[in-house]
Amino acid sequence: MEHGSLTDESSSTFSLIDEDHTLANSVRFVLNQDPRVSFCGYSIPHPSDNNVNIRVQTTGASAKDVLKGALRDLLDRCKYVGVTLDKSVSDFKATQP
Repeated sequence: MEHGSLTDESSSTFSLIDEDHTLANSVRFVLNQDPRVSFCGYSIPHPSDNNVNIRVQTTGASAKDVLKGALRDLLDRCKYVGVTLDKSVSDFKATQP
C-alpha cells in the first residue's frame, strides 16, 4: 500500500504487511545506495504488528519506480549469495575424503 501525494510522485510512504526489520533494513540499505534517493527510512508502527512503513524521497524520480528497482536489485543480490553459497559448499564437499 502506498501513501503519498497525488501531485508529487517523488515522495511516498509504502506499507508492507507481514514484514519486519529483516526485509525493511535490507531495502533501506539498497535504497540508500541509489543516487536518486535523497532520503529513505523505515519504521515499525507497533512492536506487536508485523507491518513496516518505508519512506522514500527522491531527487525527482518516481518513488514507486525507485522502490521497485531496489526490490529487484535486492532479489538479484539474494540470488547471487545463494548461488555463491551453493558453489562453495559443493567445492568444499569435493575436497573432503
